[in-house]
Amino acid sequence: MDYDAMDGLEDIGPRVTVREAAKSSVGFVLTNVDLAFANSLRRIILAEVPTMAIDLVEVEANTSVLADEFIAHRLGLIPLNSKDVDSILYTRDCDCEQYCDNCSITLTLHARCTSNEIMKIYARDLVIGSVTPNDQIGRPVISDAEGLGSVIGKLRQGQELRMKCIAKKGIAKEHAKWAPTSAVGFEYDPHNKLRHLDLWYEDDPIKEWPKSKNAEWEEPPLEGAPFNYDAQPSEFYFDVESIGNLEPDAVIQQGIKVMQQKLAAVIQELTGDEGRGGDVEYEPRSPGAMNGGTAGDYGGGIEGGYTTPYGNGGNASAWGGGGQTPYGATPYGQNNGWAA
Repeated sequence: MDYDAMDGLEDIGPRVTVREAAKSSVGFVLTNVDLAFANSLRRIILAEVPTMAIDLVEVEANTSVLADEFIAHRLGLIPLNSKDVDSILYTRDCDCEQYCDNCSITLTLHARCTSNEIMKIYARDLVIGSVTPNDQIGRPVISDAEGLGSVIGKLRQGQELRMKCIAKKGIAKEHAKWAPTSAVGFEYDPHNKLRHLDLWYEDDPIKEWPKSKNAEWEEPPLEGAPFNYDAQPSEFYFDVESIGNLEPDAVIQQGIKVMQQKLAAVIQELTGDEGRGGDVEYEPRSPGAMNGGTAGDYGGGIEGGYTTPYGNGGNASAWGGGGQTPYGATPYGQNNGWAA
């Protein structure tokens, strides 16, 4: 074997350099890829990594000053631990009518104030009431020093709150409550050598536009150097901050997995294999898009709810009337009503 021919093979393909890592954040440099690939990974991390979040709330008693819908919205935004989320099915892939232990996790909330002082209800008061694949998934993320979690509401003497919460698996493209990250920092060409940015300034652009910390990883441009019109960005700086439901490295790994699934589905379509996905189980839909669903479950039916131009010409959703596109009805459909 010609070992000399193998020199430099380590530079072929994507390369990741981890700059800093913490419990809830990670910073790394992605090289040997183009801008489209790096930006695709960023968008997938933001919107298509599956997590768990409360999606249905059954109100049994609420004598607080807050409306049922207000509390339900607050409950949905409480981050839940999503470790080993692949062990939970999407509701659309489950054989149950609405939810079961295979596609959801049930949490209960019961609080009653019996004293003269105001009683605060925290995320820690949510109790898991169903069988879970492990002892972590579905539990509220609590990161404060007191171990209380997010504030859900307050009760005066005699007021009571009793609710049953159903957490389901979903993605942030459907609703922000399924977002795995609070922010994803993304930058390339910190010195603006490629001149992709036209910086507006009054007097001095160097003083008015200070360089980011990423500029330390690249050489500054030489004064008077000719502009290279064929230059392309090759180094991309990521700063991923998790909200706690997944570890930051798990968020990135899940993002890569989702990208692989999407590319595999495209390849199968281009090669003419039967079926839209073949063996690839990736179809971004809402948790309620299941057989036997209702309009309150984001459209109901496996072809209901949000659809793409490839999804049976575009179907109705729960967001009211909509127009026509070259592919059929827009994702906004014609059905009225609110999603649960």
